[in-house]
Amino acid sequence: MSKEKPMNRGQVRRKGGKPQAPEWADGLKRLYDSVLDEPLPDTFAQLLDKLDDSSHG
Repeated sequence: MSKEKPMNRGQVRRKGGKPQAPEWADGLKRLYDSVLDEPLPDTFAQLLDKLDDSSHG
């Protein structure tokens, strides 16, 4: 029996010992980063401003 911790499904163990992220993880990370880079829609920013104003007064 091996005392090694079982890997999560989809992970590949490298010789260095740390599991490597699955192939699709890079694409998902790029998509997430692109969403973070998008500007906040004006209507959403206005809604946040209204909520801030009503909570202060």
